[in-house]
Amino acid sequence: MSSEFADTNIFVYAHDRNAGHKQSQAAELLARLAQEDSGAISIQVLAEFYAAATRKLSIPSQEAEDIVADLSSWIIHRPSHADLIRSAKLHRKFKISWWDALIVNSALELGCAILWSEDLADGRRYGSITARNPFL
Repeated sequence: MSSEFADTNIFVYAHDRNAGHKQSQAAELLARLAQEDSGAISIQVLAEFYAAATRKLSIPSQEAEDIVADLSSWIIHRPSHADLIRSAKLHRKFKISWWDALIVNSALELGCAILWSEDLADGRRYGSITARNPFL
């Protein structure tokens, strides 16, 4: 089974009590990925989630740290200098934001087939990856 990459916004919605149906959809997706051991993320996702959780969602820092710690069993991409160069090429090639290019590169490097994100066009291909919006 191929890994599936989850962007930061999926984690934020899963922990946002004010997100309505998006919260339950995001939580269900993350639970499935965890149960199937097919979830993939990057250091960027972990850092962005912690920042959003403690600022936007007002989750206490210890609780946010515990959530991040619980993700240690997921496949985690740790970008290198070469990944930054590849991301710059993706940024130009696909005309996506720098931060999205870093996410796409991490998903590519991990060999994921699907990249779950609200920020990328649903169904768009980035090399071997297909972006999917779980809220559509």
